[in-house]
Amino acid sequence: MTVHVIDPAPPGAGQVWRTDQPAELLMNTVACQVTVFTDESVSCEGPIRRGPSLYEWAASRSYPLGPDDYPTRACYGAYLEWAFARAVREAPPEVTVRVHAARAVRMEGAGPGCAGPQTLTLEDGTVLTDLGAVVLAQGHLPVVQDPSSAHLGAYAARHGLRHFPPANPADLDLTPIVPGEPVLLRGLGLNFFDHMALLTEGRGGTFVRDGSTLRYMPSGREPRLYAGSRRGVPYQARGDNEKGASARHEPLLLTPDVIETFRKRADAGDPPDFLGEIWPLVAKEVETTYYEALLKRPRGFRTRFLTDPEAALDTYGVPPHERWCWERISRPYAGETFRSTAGFRAWLLSHLRRDAAEAARGNVAGPAKAALDVLRDIRNELRLIVDHAGLSGTSRRDHLDRWYTPLNAFLSIGPPRRRIEEMAALIEAGVLDVIGPRMQIRPEKGVFLAESPDVPGSAVTATTLIEARLPEPDVRRTGDALLAGLLQSGQCRTHVVDGYDTGGLDVTPSPYRLIDRHGRAHQRVFALGVPTEGVHWVTAAGARPGVDSVTLSDTDAVARAALRACSGTSAERLNVELASID
Repeated sequence: MTVHVIDPAPPGAGQVWRTDQPAELLMNTVACQVTVFTDESVSCEGPIRRGPSLYEWAASRSYPLGPDDYPTRACYGAYLEWAFARAVREAPPEVTVRVHAARAVRMEGAGPGCAGPQTLTLEDGTVLTDLGAVVLAQGHLPVVQDPSSAHLGAYAARHGLRHFPPANPADLDLTPIVPGEPVLLRGLGLNFFDHMALLTEGRGGTFVRDGSTLRYMPSGREPRLYAGSRRGVPYQARGDNEKGASARHEPLLLTPDVIETFRKRADAGDPPDFLGEIWPLVAKEVETTYYEALLKRPRGFRTRFLTDPEAALDTYGVPPHERWCWERISRPYAGETFRSTAGFRAWLLSHLRRDAAEAARGNVAGPAKAALDVLRDIRNELRLIVDHAGLSGTSRRDHLDRWYTPLNAFLSIGPPRRRIEEMAALIEAGVLDVIGPRMQIRPEKGVFLAESPDVPGSAVTATTLIEARLPEPDVRRTGDALLAGLLQSGQCRTHVVDGYDTGGLDVTPSPYRLIDRHGRAHQRVFALGVPTEGVHWVTAAGARPGVDSVTLSDTDAVARAALRACSGTSAERLNVELASID
């Protein structure tokens, strides 16, 4: 058997995790919670092929990395390259792995419905024929700019400005931005923090600890940064890890029986409503964890709170100002009135310091961060409910995609605490200003103008605009020649739920066979990962040891199905050594 690995970037790390990217770029997961190897927790047909976590691998090579440290992305890339090399080295003698440093641009299948052996054409002219199976594991792909972004790009070109559309910051050339130049960053999520690091530390600035305060020492080569977003505040810091590699919140309400009930309803044509039926359970999981941490886990509290929340809080003496409030958590500035930029700046610095202090309390002992980490811990349970048309189209669009997904990102997948501390230091050093909530940007008089309607006097102008976010995956706007061709030829389609087109690449339930425009599942072509966002939920999450990671069980299922397609058998078991090849 020959396994062809097709990627223009080095295999293992790929483009996103390549090892030559700047050291300022960090993962947002601690080292002990990152793996690419299966363990006894993984629900897969097997075999279990144990291997080190990122932390264990780094420790064996004397990397200066603790289990609860946030690794550089380049370090993770080196781990992935090593893991790939190990898989190739340990492959059975009858398996040959060939790496092609190119993109696949066209796929054709033989026989009726293209169901026979596949042919792939690569951009360098190489043609791979008689392929028994094809697995599309492409990750983040380029997209064609939407009209709004294209308009801003054209405006920038006419006026000698710079506009950077959504992208991975590691892929951008930021060197034309000169010291002191006013730069607008639209977005305050993880992508923003990457740009913040590249344009400050990446230009020679340094952060210095002065007692409990972090201070920034400019190099003089930084641009003048202005940032904002609709929410107006950055993603919340992740709590310092106290869970080790695999401890997680065990669901109290989102139990297997509840999940099965929701799935049966969806399969019968009566899917649950996310906002009305699922969100209350999510909220109660979070709130219970908060109060248990706040009250030091008193015996009997959980049962009483789940039965009668208000009575339990009164009984245990929780004062009003310490009670959980979703409005205050999701909109920290709710109820505030800002009369000037100085007033907003002072409030924001106070907010950032509080957030960093809460993160320092940890994700078990600290009530706020312990509660918010629940949102991360229950992603697998939510996937089981919402994936593959588990919601109506309206609920998927309005409740999950447009409301809960961004809320979940804001609250639970934010940056390490150090990034929040660095942001505060940059504001105090006069290198960075945040515009305010509901920031609006428009082209005006040959520049970009940004302002917040909630902060008087916040208007600023800039000559560079950076869209500080990744492009949304959408097969309809893909810039990838292979997927675009498959969509045009009808060999694939987007996932549509009750008329709502998610833009995700449509696949069957596991093992995720590609579905064509007529609704037929391809027996030889499989797809998983980011392009299937919409069929699946939160596809960019990595694998974690000891928690039955869906990434590991999914890839095992796809690999096994691909091998069966190659062998022409539907037998339950194959040679287990062959089945372990990714």
